[in-house]
Amino acid sequence: MGWLKPGNGKTHRAYLWAYAPGAFEDLKAVVHDFCESRAGAHARGFLGAWQGTLVCDDYVAYKQLFTQGIMESGCMAHARRHLFELHVNHQSQIAAQALHYIAQLYEIEREVKTLRADERQRIRQARSKPLADALHQWMVLERSQILDGSATAKALDYSLRRWGALMRFLDDGQLPIDNNWVENQIRPVAMACS
Repeated sequence: MGWLKPGNGKTHRAYLWAYAPGAFEDLKAVVHDFCESRAGAHARGFLGAWQGTLVCDDYVAYKQLFTQGIMESGCMAHARRHLFELHVNHQSQIAAQALHYIAQLYEIEREVKTLRADERQRIRQARSKPLADALHQWMVLERSQILDGSATAKALDYSLRRWGALMRFLDDGQLPIDNNWVENQIRPVAMACS
């Protein structure tokens, strides 16, 4: 997004970082941090000594945080997006099948979103975990039959590389399946600035 830099009145590019409590927390607040770059130093500087679980995409700027006591929880919406684009652009049946599995995970999430964290975790363990395990096993099998470098390989690799982080929500009823809640809070600001 563009912003006027004080002093010279010229437009410069700015980046909006957003930080918020999780989607299931009582506090519904978002802090927006405008920065001149997408460097990981901005996230490290903002979070400081904070410890906890960060729900995020695979952006490289977060990687150092995960060596400093912050736990990574992946965003299923980002993994889904890679598969959706593969399906739309290449009519991939592999992507269609993966999207079917993911849709089932989201259906369970819709059912449990208003429950207490302990009940949400119990249902996720009983229903979502077997589904996620089946998806993982299927993805590994499909990936073993696909050439490296193909669009299908790249879409599957995004999820397989991050599998542990993507599935972290299964073991913690307080974690969401994705970071859509905070991304939806950014959208109006980004739209107003574009």
